[in-house]
Amino acid sequence: MSETVWRVAIPSPLRRLFDYLPPDTPVSGPVAGRRVRVPFGSRQLVGLVVETGEADPAMPRSRLRRISRLLDEAPVVPADMLRLALWSVSYYHHPPGEVLEHLLPVALRRGEAATRSAERWWQLSEEGRHLSPGDLARAPRQQRILARLQQAGGALPAAELQDLGEGWQGVMRRMEEKGLVAGEERGLTVALPSEPVDGGVALNERQQTAVEAISSHLDGFSCHLLEGVTGSGKTEVYLALMRRILAQGRQCLVLVPEIALTPQLTQRFRDSLPARIGLYHSGMNERERRDTWLAARDGELDVLIGTRSAVFLPLKHPGLMILDEEHDPAFKQQDGFRYSARDLALVRARQQALPVVLGSATPSLESLRNARDGRYQALALPKRAGKAKPPLIRTVDLRGQDLDGGLSGQLLTALDRHLRAGNQALLFLNRRGYAPVLICNQCGWTADCSRCDARMTYHRGRGSLDCHHCGNSRRLPRACPECASEKLGVAGQGTEKLEQVLSRRFPDVGVVRIDRDTTRRRGEMDARLQAAREGRARLLIGTQMLAKGHDFPDLTLVGLVDADQGLMSADFRGPERTAQLITQVAGRAGRGEKPGEVLIQTRVPDHPLLETLIQGGYGAFADAALRERNEAGFPPYSHLALLRAEAHQREAVNAFLEEAVDEGSRRASQELLLMGPVPAPMERRAGRYRAQVLIQAEARPALHALLRDWAPWLEGLKSARKVRWSLDVDPIDLF
Repeated sequence: MSETVWRVAIPSPLRRLFDYLPPDTPVSGPVAGRRVRVPFGSRQLVGLVVETGEADPAMPRSRLRRISRLLDEAPVVPADMLRLALWSVSYYHHPPGEVLEHLLPVALRRGEAATRSAERWWQLSEEGRHLSPGDLARAPRQQRILARLQQAGGALPAAELQDLGEGWQGVMRRMEEKGLVAGEERGLTVALPSEPVDGGVALNERQQTAVEAISSHLDGFSCHLLEGVTGSGKTEVYLALMRRILAQGRQCLVLVPEIALTPQLTQRFRDSLPARIGLYHSGMNERERRDTWLAARDGELDVLIGTRSAVFLPLKHPGLMILDEEHDPAFKQQDGFRYSARDLALVRARQQALPVVLGSATPSLESLRNARDGRYQALALPKRAGKAKPPLIRTVDLRGQDLDGGLSGQLLTALDRHLRAGNQALLFLNRRGYAPVLICNQCGWTADCSRCDARMTYHRGRGSLDCHHCGNSRRLPRACPECASEKLGVAGQGTEKLEQVLSRRFPDVGVVRIDRDTTRRRGEMDARLQAAREGRARLLIGTQMLAKGHDFPDLTLVGLVDADQGLMSADFRGPERTAQLITQVAGRAGRGEKPGEVLIQTRVPDHPLLETLIQGGYGAFADAALRERNEAGFPPYSHLALLRAEAHQREAVNAFLEEAVDEGSRRASQELLLMGPVPAPMERRAGRYRAQVLIQAEARPALHALLRDWAPWLEGLKSARKVRWSLDVDPIDLF
């Protein structure tokens, strides 16, 4: 009879599970989902048990190593989350150890105890609950503590008693000796305080229709595409649905594409839901993420708001999943395990029999096609909520104009008019830094990155040249390194330069710049957004961090400084992303009762995309784009995978990819097309040469049939050892 083994997922690039003998000590209960410490080469690593089984008869017992230590007395990862991860392994053809580690926060991956951080609580005894504070008149500090605890319902954490003054702990101990109070360690509270101030605003007819349509499918899997123009009140629909789920004692998981969108949404939920609300995103420290993960798993949080990685949060009583801004590319992981949180949310919802709502003013073409084919229920909110009207959108032809810091006379005049009226304005430029190019006016030299095929961006505030692709940074030179001329100039403008120009032109107006440079410190993003909401900042400058999700009722003017950036993309997805970005940015204007105006600066005012958006809106653009994709055979009418490779030597990359294409072409059915290898559009990045092979299939099964056998074969190539390579299934960025 074969030896029983535990199959363990270990974070490694190898595409398999590893067999280990069980621990020496007896183990009761299920083992799948428990963490173990195992010998792996010369190291001890933390792995996750996936299943038990019989050892391979061809494997000598002497080669099987034993698990060093069992870290959990019971499974820490629920079975339904293991099932989701194993599905991901088969779909994305990624090493199982690197996939399954996403099920755990970093602290648990390292082997730390699966327990919440503890905090000291003080609670009244039965005697303390019935004692009148007046009976402690001769001990005023004890009297004060007793009154405080009684007012709080009988218990408070020590952190909320610090204002009692120095020595309060000694007073508390004396009360404990009297039998009036007792201290205990409790798991640290991770839920945000929720104090609903409203029971929800009255829904309009379209919102109510959407709520009722989705509510009729709350007891099983269903997918609903909620397409609502900016300001149409999608959040109110979410809240109405969540109230129904919470009334059933079930949990809600809400995914947003960026951390920047969490504060406003969180506050809205706290004001409207009598729920324990938790956050989960990369801006939290490891302890906070571990505690939230455990609280979600144990059912101690009702609503979870998180970014991409929150799709792997375990829920004890799952009831509803919502993806806000479902079209956003930030839902796709772009390195390592390249998963789509949107697609995994749908798989998870199907596996766990949950309803899922995809919300957006500019849905992805994939979601629109699924809705039109009947796989998703299509729901529309075509009008802004309340008295808000759509903004007036116009283009500004930049050809032949003299610009001030990239701003036309028409835009500056409009800025002056709106600011004089006491309103707010937003200028959008998706390019941070002072200027994208530093140039020598004498010989034409430009500051290029030594590690990438890219120019370095000039950041005036810190006097540096930075590469936004690899992070390379150096001080600004005093003279041209080619001709020694000190006549250095800049070309183009970024948000930093825009801020300088506008602060000089409008000195009495609060100016706030929001981009990655100004919001690096924790809390800085919230502080700047709060200044805008309170009216202390009336002129907002920002990148795409400001493009979506934010609501400023007094913002009446939006200016897109350089719309041409996205109009010239070589990626077939470029027009879709540009249309979404323009629509989302324009939607920030006129969301209150004041009318909005949008000015789009461009050198191609007659561009078909701009004309379609302005005349017909995003829906008209999407109709045309879907027809073009269908004719060209691009997604969502075909399926793609991308094989990428990079190395310090170009020859190593080419050798690996050429072997890969030869074998892939031999294995591929007639439904598949392998294109490449070709250099990546930015061939050299961070000192490595990059190239890629694109695989296109009419049907998804044919694509996966190739990848299923091809990926393990690639792993065994000698040439694979000289490169970094990866497979990207359903890539959203071909560059």
